[in-house]
Amino acid sequence: MELSIRPLSRSLGVEIGGLDLSKPLDADTVEAIARLWHEHIVLLFRDQDMDQDEQLRFAGQFGKLGERSRPADRRPEGADYNASIMLVSNVRENGVPIGSLPDGEMWFHHDMCYVESPHKGTMLYGIDIPAQGGDTMFTNMYEAYDNLSAETKRLIAGRKALHVYDFGTAGPVGIDGGYQQFKHYFQPVAITHPVTGRKALYVNPLITARIEDMPSDESDALLAELFAFTENSDILYQHAWRPNDLVMWDNWCSCHARTDFPETERRLLRRCTILGQPLHEN
Repeated sequence: MELSIRPLSRSLGVEIGGLDLSKPLDADTVEAIARLWHEHIVLLFRDQDMDQDEQLRFAGQFGKLGERSRPADRRPEGADYNASIMLVSNVRENGVPIGSLPDGEMWFHHDMCYVESPHKGTMLYGIDIPAQGGDTMFTNMYEAYDNLSAETKRLIAGRKALHVYDFGTAGPVGIDGGYQQFKHYFQPVAITHPVTGRKALYVNPLITARIEDMPSDESDALLAELFAFTENSDILYQHAWRPNDLVMWDNWCSCHARTDFPETERRLLRRCTILGQPLHEN
């Protein structure tokens, strides 16, 4: 099948047209989408009318689905939703959120970077979209690495960084009071993508807490230098959501963030992920 493709930015992202993702796809089409995914990092499919089962069927063609760690009776989504589904929403019923990550801005981060095998990809489907704000920004972490000086590349070679998930959405993670109570893992500062073989920077300002075996002041200074990618518009795509958008992205070579939006407007998106594997520098 000949897919229609429109670039979304200079650095990353393409919109793919001509597909109804609610219907089963043949193997050649799935292979073509996978190639585009690995080449462009972020894929956008507009005007997709999908329920959760159709979204999961599509996602499952690219790998094994991730599942929520909390049991159904403790998930805000409740038992009506598959264990692989997370609602990203500020909607509240009787004062209780129906989903996760409800309000406001969210700093740049990699999904699931705080576990041994970070999830390979994320798929997010737009349902209720505010009139303004709530955009998702993506950065090309291949180019973030390529843009580093030769000295900085030498300095981070072979190093690992501590990633800690403390459930915040904005502000640096603090570990002075300890972090063992939170999910955490040491990942390479730069990874080699398991599929493409390209090197990508793998730190982010929301979850990366410290460079391993480095004094805290030196670590803070180095991380500040590495986090400069968040200010580089040349390697960024900012997605303004529409209802029925499906966006899929590669978590190993991209970082993403959310812009602020009015708390008085509904925002509801449906998320699922694809399991990954341990990451290495070489």
